[in-house]
Amino acid sequence: MEKGQAGLDYGQGRIDRLFFKIFIPTLLGMIFNALITIVDGIFVGRGVGPDGIAAVNIIAPLFMVTTGVGLMFGIGASVVAGIAMSQKDYKRASGNVTAGFIASTVVIGCVVLTCLIVTEPVVRLLGSSDQLLDNTTGYLLYLLPGLVPFMWQSIGMMVIRLDGSPKYAMMCNIVPAVLNIVLDWWFVFPLGMGVRGAALATAIAGIIGGGMALTYFRRSYVIKFTSKIESGWKSVGAQARIGAAAFVTEVAMSVMMLTGNYVFMRSFGESGVAAYSISCYLFPLIFMINNAVAQSAQPIISYNYGGGAQRRVNKALKVSLGVAVVCGLIATTGIAVCARGIVGMFIPVDCEAGKIAVAGLPIFAMSAIFFALNIAFIGYWQSIKRAGLALALTLLRGVVFLVPLFVVMSWLFPAWGMWGAVPVSEMLTLIIIIIAFYVRERSGRRCVGN
Repeated sequence: MEKGQAGLDYGQGRIDRLFFKIFIPTLLGMIFNALITIVDGIFVGRGVGPDGIAAVNIIAPLFMVTTGVGLMFGIGASVVAGIAMSQKDYKRASGNVTAGFIASTVVIGCVVLTCLIVTEPVVRLLGSSDQLLDNTTGYLLYLLPGLVPFMWQSIGMMVIRLDGSPKYAMMCNIVPAVLNIVLDWWFVFPLGMGVRGAALATAIAGIIGGGMALTYFRRSYVIKFTSKIESGWKSVGAQARIGAAAFVTEVAMSVMMLTGNYVFMRSFGESGVAAYSISCYLFPLIFMINNAVAQSAQPIISYNYGGGAQRRVNKALKVSLGVAVVCGLIATTGIAVCARGIVGMFIPVDCEAGKIAVAGLPIFAMSAIFFALNIAFIGYWQSIKRAGLALALTLLRGVVFLVPLFVVMSWLFPAWGMWGAVPVSEMLTLIIIIIAFYVRERSGRRCVGN
């Protein structure tokens, strides 16, 4: 990359230094992003109680879908724009990104409109009981204004990082997260707004984060919003295919929440859903940490893949896998060892929901190490435009394995089986991934030998 054309030299810089220049701010930004949901849960759990935290968890899948659309177009646009940048076609890169922003805005705008028109059927579809209906409906309606801007924030942080400004991308997450913490406390406690206050705080934070992302492109290095997006429109389908695995990852978390809500409701009632909600608050944090690993490697891999520098691609993959192992081990150990303290942040540990959660979190925590490696491999295949493989593996871990495991394991082991569904699903997927990678590498070496 020629000097002055972007903030980072993806083509010539040392891979490990490039990775960590992107990773540190990306990690901090994504952790703060995940804190938005976690802080919601803490304040609602303490200010409203188990019913409040259960209501937020029921609406959370909608939030995940919004994030998923943003990540889908953010990753897809970053890959196609990164390849265009490696070929010095900066107009095409800008057109791709502009089209991605417009397409994702239309998609989430339709979701918001649907939720406004048929609010109660939506919350019941998400799993709300009559007891939770008032809280789930209130949370949804107050959250809706922030969904489109929050999607802008999700897509923006990917593209801004590609443009060479990982620190600004980090601030697009940190500033809204800090604001959300302050507003959460104010709305839930002094103003006594309950779950509605938590949703309003999240919506305002999303508006600020989305506004920061849009504002960046007034002074960006290479990528600009443009009205000349004819070629960009042609890339929208490719963007969606490349980023589909990220979208499906978020949808898979929604499936995990929805299926788990039904299973825990059947086994333990509202207390079970409240207990399970705590793991659902933690999982986005686990995802964000490991997604930071994958997305820090993504611009390096995509740029060098577009330029034919396979050795640099392989080096970036090795670095990301090593960091993923460390992050996964820390997450697994931390959640297992600190389960009681974690539960105590949300709800009293001696209530029924608290006891269920303290017993189950150490089992759930085993998913983190497998998940870390899965996301690193899936991110690699996205970055080299192997979208079909990335999508298939994401469906395996998030739907094909997970849903039956929830049902079967809760039936075989009623006391703890539902907590083990996620770890077993991630473990089985990692086995498939290792086999697929080994077969692909052998095939590639055989082709070179011939």
